[in-house]
Amino acid sequence: MLSYLAALALGIGLALWVFPLDVLFPGAGQSWRPAGDAAQHMVAQRYLIADAWRWPPTVALNLNTQDGGLNTAFADSIPLLALLLKLMRGWLPEGFHGVGLFYGLAWVAQPVAAVFALRSAGETRLLPALGIALAAASMPAWIGRFGHAALCGHFLLLLGLGIYLRLVTRPGVALWLAAGLLQVAALLVHPYLAAMTLALLGAVPATRLLRGEAFIGPALAVAACLAAVAGVMAGFGYLGAQGDGGYGRFALNLLSPFWPAGSLFSGWPWSPQLDATGHGGWEGYNWLGFGLLAALLVGLLLRPRFAWRRLGRHAGLALVLLGLTALAASFQVGFGPRIALDLGPPPAMLEQFRASGRFFWPVAYALLLAGMVLLARVRPVLCLAAGLLQFADATPLRAAIAEWAQARPGWSIDAPALRAEFATAGSLTLLPSWNCVLPPDAAGSHALTLEVLALAAERAVPASTMYVARWREPPRCQDPAQAAAPLAPGELRLILPAVQDTLLPLVSEGATRCRPMGPAPNGQLIGCR
Repeated sequence: MLSYLAALALGIGLALWVFPLDVLFPGAGQSWRPAGDAAQHMVAQRYLIADAWRWPPTVALNLNTQDGGLNTAFADSIPLLALLLKLMRGWLPEGFHGVGLFYGLAWVAQPVAAVFALRSAGETRLLPALGIALAAASMPAWIGRFGHAALCGHFLLLLGLGIYLRLVTRPGVALWLAAGLLQVAALLVHPYLAAMTLALLGAVPATRLLRGEAFIGPALAVAACLAAVAGVMAGFGYLGAQGDGGYGRFALNLLSPFWPAGSLFSGWPWSPQLDATGHGGWEGYNWLGFGLLAALLVGLLLRPRFAWRRLGRHAGLALVLLGLTALAASFQVGFGPRIALDLGPPPAMLEQFRASGRFFWPVAYALLLAGMVLLARVRPVLCLAAGLLQFADATPLRAAIAEWAQARPGWSIDAPALRAEFATAGSLTLLPSWNCVLPPDAAGSHALTLEVLALAAERAVPASTMYVARWREPPRCQDPAQAAAPLAPGELRLILPAVQDTLLPLVSEGATRCRPMGPAPNGQLIGCR
């Protein structure tokens, strides 16, 4: 119990140090704007919380009304948390969303889940627990995900490792039920995390098979968990969605785990990351940290026979981790700035895993756990030393996320004026639609669209468009027809600078019903009512 309390205190302290209270508990009327992916997630979650209950429960009919509503899971709204907040919306302040709250919860849960994984491996002493809690809270690939809230849920991977370790030694009905709930929870945080936790769960029957133990029952239990996830995917409308594809563009570079970008001791900057594909190396960023590498190296040198025996006892997990590494590296294997191996076009089914570099995360946590278990066999205080080394090494990364969380970028549009317009608007038609914004987007319409929607989301004004990562049908551009349609009662039609020359002349009675609504990058916003 003391181990868990220490890890919990560490997580709470770090969360409160990194994230200001107005990030953890936001409301409407803020003088600063969310930016990047965080704006997308926040908009989707606000609209889902405000919308009526329906089936599928993740659909918001008041957003992306041009296409009949939006399944907010495709905008990374963290449905698990959003639906819980929706149950409590009568007690929440206006404009509340849980994106910042999820960051805080993830930072609290990360070290606690690491202690659970370590205890699942049979190590229950305090010093190793403190070491792994510090190290897990300092994993570079985890801290480096700060631009994407849902993908900060790495505590789910640590829980998955812990459940694997318990199931291969002392399985029980309650534990299998917990495993199934974990898979569903991971899905409702982010599908990538669910794919990883399912892979870890699949290692249970594989390990038991390779040990010569009964494995059919565990295999059937894994199949049942997979069926539960598939059922939730079907019921919540996940199935049939597609994205841009591009498997291999955002892959693991084989040098990335050993390339100390963002390390205090190397002095190398976090960005740019290693890139062999020409698409940036952020998704494949997987520096392991000097603390983890030291724990693993010292443990292997001082306890090689014990390490070999433990590897043999968990051969199924080792095979799964090798498979995840291969999936992360993709069919175009990068080594530093070059493609070292090109296996040709990948199978079409892999196109769903565009950001394949993420699949190395469970491998990194398994290596951390292995290093701590080995060090604990030598001397427990070495685990604490390795954790402190990892914690110190991640200092620049923690400083970067704290700076990001405490930044207060100003609105590039007249936020008070638009808030006044949205207060009386019955609906918002925003032009150009996301479907019509094509790269390279020199006028910045994509970012400006999210900024306008962030304001509209404070009251969840029904909006015509939204940026999504996946969709059921290929996006269609219908802006000319939308611009030419008669203005509906209560409609606010907002036209961004990039398309005013082409779309504004199409608006019926535009000369009398359209007017400037404040400055914007590259011009003025024009609103028609």
